[in-house]
This record gives sequence, C-alpha cells and structure tokens, in this order.
Amino acid sequence: MDKIKRSDFLIKPFLKRNNYRAFYQLIITIIPIITLWLIVSKIIYSPLLQITKGLFLIPVLFLLTLLSSRIFSLMHDCGHNSLFEKRSLNNVIGFFLGLLNGIPHKPWANDHAFHHRNNGNWEIYKGPVDVLSLEDYEGLNKREKLIYKISRHWIMLFPGGFFYLVIKARLSLILIIFNFIKSLVKETFQKIKKRNFIELFNIKSRIKPPFSDYGDNFEELFDLIANNLFVISGWILMCKWLGTVFFLTFYSLILTFSAAIFLCIFFTQHNYENAYARSTKNWDIVEGAISGSSNLDIPNWLNWFLADISFHSIHHLSERIPNYNLRDCHKANLHLLQKSKVLKLSDFPNCFKYIIWDSKNENLIPIN
Repeated sequence: MDKIKRSDFLIKPFLKRNNYRAFYQLIITIIPIITLWLIVSKIIYSPLLQITKGLFLIPVLFLLTLLSSRIFSLMHDCGHNSLFEKRSLNNVIGFFLGLLNGIPHKPWANDHAFHHRNNGNWEIYKGPVDVLSLEDYEGLNKREKLIYKISRHWIMLFPGGFFYLVIKARLSLILIIFNFIKSLVKETFQKIKKRNFIELFNIKSRIKPPFSDYGDNFEELFDLIANNLFVISGWILMCKWLGTVFFLTFYSLILTFSAAIFLCIFFTQHNYENAYARSTKNWDIVEGAISGSSNLDIPNWLNWFLADISFHSIHHLSERIPNYNLRDCHKANLHLLQKSKVLKLSDFPNCFKYIIWDSKNENLIPIN
C-alpha cells in the first residue's frame, strides 16, 4: 500500500470558518455558566436550603466542571485561529476564554503549536508528561523511579490539574518578577561599569521562570501579566459576592476536575499501546497525525463538552479545521484513517501505563 499523503485527504471544504456558528457556540456555553453561578448564589444565600445546600451544589459543580472543559476546548480552537474568521477575533476571544480558566492564552497557544509541529516525534516532543526514554529511566535509582511512576499515575491528574489552572500562571509571574529584579540588580552595575548600556534593555533571558513555558517573549509576558490582573481581580470580586472560603473552595474544585478531564483526554490521545513514536530521522508528520493521535469513541453529550476534539487525527492533519467541522471531516476521510487508534472510556486507565519511550524500537512501552 502506498504511503498516505496529506493531499489524499479531503480537507479544504471543511476549513471554512463561520463567525455565526462560533458566536453561537460561545453564547450557549457562556449563558449556562452565568446562569449556574446565579443559581449557586441563590443556593448559598437561601435560608431554606442551608441544611441541604450541598445536595443542590453537587449537580451544579458537575455542570460547571464540564462547561469549564468546553471553555478550554473553545479557547484551544482560538489558539489555532480556527474558531472565528479573523485572527484578531480569535486572539481577543481566546484571551477572554483563558481568563475563565486562569490560562494565559497566547503562551499556551504557542506551546501547543509546538506540540502540533512535532507530534509523533518523541525525540523532540516528550508527550504531555515529559516521558523519559528507556535509557534515561533505567539510569534512575529506585527512589527516582518510584517518584517517576507516582508523578505520572492517573490520580495525579487532580493535583496536576489544580496546579495547571490555579497555580501555574500566578507562580510564573511571581518567579518572572523575582528573576528579573535579581538579574537586573546583579547585572546593572556590571553593564554600567563596562558602559554597555544597550545590554541593560536586553531582558528576554530574564523573563522566563525555570519550570514554565510562559514568558518566552514580550507578547507572552504581556498576556501573562494581563491574565493575572484580570483573573485575580475577578477572584476578589467573586469572593466578595459569594464569600471567600466558599468561592475559593468551590471554584478550585471546578478547575481541578475540569483540568483533570482535559489533561486526561490529551494524555490518552497520544500515549497508548502502539502509538506512533519515532525518532527525528524516521518521523513523518502525516503518519504522526494518523497513527500518533487516537480518536475517542465517547458519548455524544461528552463530545459536546469537549467540542469534538475526540476526532483527533483529523485535527492533527489540519489544526485550522473548526471544531464544528471536525466530525464531518472525520467521516469524509474515514477510509483513510484505518490505522488510527480508537479508544473507549474503558481503555483510558491502560493508557497511563505507557510512559516510557523505547527509542531503539521506536514505540511506547508500559512501565514495569
């Protein structure tokens, strides 16, 4: 069988973006979120529901969690410039959607674009959890191996999700400010002494904290600062409205569970048995899209909350396809996707075993 090429796929008819459909998706997502928060306020302030309010809050928590995941999925489309017709509109709406989940949109989108450019090339892109090669893993001592196993267990989706949405952007900004001041104080006198005044303004190397993908350039730094200003201001207002302890607890649960959902989806769509996992010299971007991205056989109601990202092979073949066209594009090209992995919800737990890259055999292997 001849090697499948991108030109073999019917893609072009599905690239058309539609502002009306995009705004409709926003409206039917944002209005329920606003409505549910108003319901939350009624529940916590109603004297008649004080005893049983926990029972009423559980379904609201469930729905807000799923809607938060949908917000992330729509922001994801904006990051690919695929939700609206104009890039400027995608940037503005993407920034706004990022505020709802606490994610700086521009830095996230740039980092995610790197994933798309290198999907299936495990020599460059180590997956969503920085997968170790077999050689690197075998070089760890027992304690380090145990930490590696535990840190990549599915249960870590929850603390990881909390860190990803609640902590990471805030901590990134704090570290950037700290590192900037530290380096500025240290280097200023040296530059002045050497009369190298131009170098005083070369601060790019000072704006990226050591653990983060936020702050690679001034555009990302501006987005990070603006995100934090709006997000923290929003948190303060919500605390005044609903009470500090209640809001921070309830909102943290929403973001934790929401992030756990989309991190789980992202992981299972790239870490699974027989996933395409080549080194750079043997890597092909089309093969990476088809065989290095699983498609999910999940209920339609869940697909709605994930904005059809379960049709992932087609999404990787062309990230410019809007989410509202992914399903139809997938169906139109189904005959070319026979090599794509299809996973059900029951397959998800097994995916979390595949956290070692065997560079010699170019595949993912389960951890012992």
